[in-house]
Formats: sequence, C-alpha cells, structure tokens
Amino acid sequence: MPTTLFPAEAAPAPSPSTPPVLRRLLADLRIALPVSLLAGLVITLANGYPELLYEQLVYSLCIGVIAFGMVDLARLLIWPHPNRRVLQWLAFLVFMLAASLIGHFIGIHVGALVLGHTVPTLADYPSIGRISMVLFTFLGMCTMIVLVEQRERVARIGREHQEARLRAEVVERQAVQAQLRLLQAQIEPHMLFNTLANLQGLIALDPERASLMLDQLIQYLRATLGATRADSTTLEQEFAAMQAYLGLMGVRMGARLAYRFDLPPELRKARLPPLLLQPLVENAIVHGLEPKIEGGEILVEARARDGLLDIAVRDSGLGLNEDAAPARSGGGVGVATTRERLQALYGERASVLLAPAQPQGTIVRLTLPLENP
Repeated sequence: MPTTLFPAEAAPAPSPSTPPVLRRLLADLRIALPVSLLAGLVITLANGYPELLYEQLVYSLCIGVIAFGMVDLARLLIWPHPNRRVLQWLAFLVFMLAASLIGHFIGIHVGALVLGHTVPTLADYPSIGRISMVLFTFLGMCTMIVLVEQRERVARIGREHQEARLRAEVVERQAVQAQLRLLQAQIEPHMLFNTLANLQGLIALDPERASLMLDQLIQYLRATLGATRADSTTLEQEFAAMQAYLGLMGVRMGARLAYRFDLPPELRKARLPPLLLQPLVENAIVHGLEPKIEGGEILVEARARDGLLDIAVRDSGLGLNEDAAPARSGGGVGVATTRERLQALYGERASVLLAPAQPQGTIVRLTLPLENP
C-alpha cells in the first residue's frame, strides 16, 4: 500500500524551495507508510504464517509506496479539486485500479530484489491469488486517498476558520477605530465651541485680550492639528498640546490659573492615543478651578510602573464635594469620554480613576499599557 519511504519521524522535511506538488506528495506519503505496514500485517495474519511477517511487510511497503505515489501524483496534477463530478470520480477510480495493478507488479519486483527472491514474470500474474492481491491493493489505495483528502479537508477548514477570524479581527479593529474617531470628534468641537464663545465675549469687552486669546488658539491648533488625525501620538507631543491649551486658558483666567508639568525624559517617546488628556484638563478647569474664586493650579504628571503608564491630572479646585458642580461630582463628559476611548482600545488593561486630591481638589489617574517606539 502507499507509504512514505521512511517513517514519519525520519522523513526529511521538504525545503521551502521544493515544488508545491512534490512537497504535498512527500507529505501524503507519510500516510501511506502506516497503512502499507498495516496491510502487510493483515495479510500475514490472514495467511497464518507469522514467520513470513518481515518479508510480507517489505513487499507491502514496496507495493504501497509505488502504487500510492502514482495515484497521488495523478490526483494532484489531474484531479486536484476535492469536489469532483461523477465522470471525474469514475476516471479517477479507473486510474487507481490500473495504478494498483502496475504498482503491485513493480512493487513485487522491487521487494523480490531487496529480499533476494525469484522475480515473478508477467505470465505468473493471471491467477486468483495475484488478482486478489491487486484488488486488495486497490482497496488500500482507496483508503489512503480517503485519509489524505480528509486530512486536507480538515486543514482547509482550519485555514478558512483562521481567515474568517482574521477578517473578523480586521472588522473589529475598524469598528474600534470608527468608535474612537467618533469619540474624538466629540472632544474637538466641545473645546472649540467653549473657546470661541469666550472669544466672542472678549472681542467687545477687551479687544487686546481677545487678540491674545486668538493667537493662543492658533498655537493650540497648530500643536494639535496633526495629532487629531493620527491614530497615536507621543507623550511629549501630548504634553506640548496641553501646554498650548493651558496657555490659551491662561489668557481667559489670568493669574487665577497656574499649571505645571512633570514628564520624565525616558517617557517622552511613549505612545498613547491623541488628545487623551485634553478633556481631563478642560474638565479640571471648567468644574474645578473656574468656579473657585481664587482659581488654582493644575499638575499633569506621568510615571512608568510595571509595564504600565500612569498619567495623573491633579487640580486644586473645588474637589468632589457638595459645593462642586454636579458634572464634576459625577466625573463629567471628559472623564466618561476618556474612559470609553481607553476601554475601546485596551479593554481591561486600562482604567480611569477619579478621586479627591490632597489637601484639596481632584485627581484623575489614567493607567494604560506602556508602549515604547
């Protein structure tokens, strides 16, 4: 019956340069080996001569490898598609029958040469014993082809599942990106509308401050325009954008607003989603510092911890108490939007914590995976 020339574990792996048909043929021969040996064992037990087991295994192996090699090569070259029509199956079966006869004849000769036996002639073939062995070889070919095509079917289904999973991942990533774009689109107009509304009020009351605010707005837009259209930015660029934003807010609040930044040099190139901090900083101003008569300070700092990036936005405003604005007590739109963005990107690996700051004010702490370039 068909088989590989060596046991499966000893068969040399085809090199990547091996032609695809030959590579598949060598892989299929690994199935032929055990089936051929099993056939030789069955024949030995049926004949009742266990002392001839070795000789029968040699003959069975030679016949199986040669016959299956012919059948499988024809299958790969002529009938490669598994969904064959009736006429194609009939032609394939006829070829298998002919290959069984030829393979048996050649295999007997090769086995006889290996064992030193007398080589039979073609005139010896027309006998019941020889014909039954040819039919047995044909059944072996059918068994091997079924096993090979079943293995290919399982592999094909596995590839289709893998491709379907990859397509699903692509669709999921596209959906996440669309969700992030939508959430990001909610951030940009929110900040711009607030700034333009303040700018409109200043034009009539204080044209000089309105001009200064417009200059700061242009600087802020210049700092953030590229980041808003990118999938990620660096922590250094994010801090620079927040510095431009707080400079803009400083025009409006004057001496009531102070701010500091703490960014270690080793974290400057860390990657994160763009404009992640802007809604939190805006939330700190609108709900923490602006309602407070004397204003206060905002501190933005970053730290690395066990493969995670911790970013804190701390203010010395009203804090989370009964006197705070309701939106501030509940976290506000900025915290909710940031939490949704991080959830969409990182799932359970990221978190947003809103808590009272000491001695007063509020702190929003972001935790997300540390991504270095």
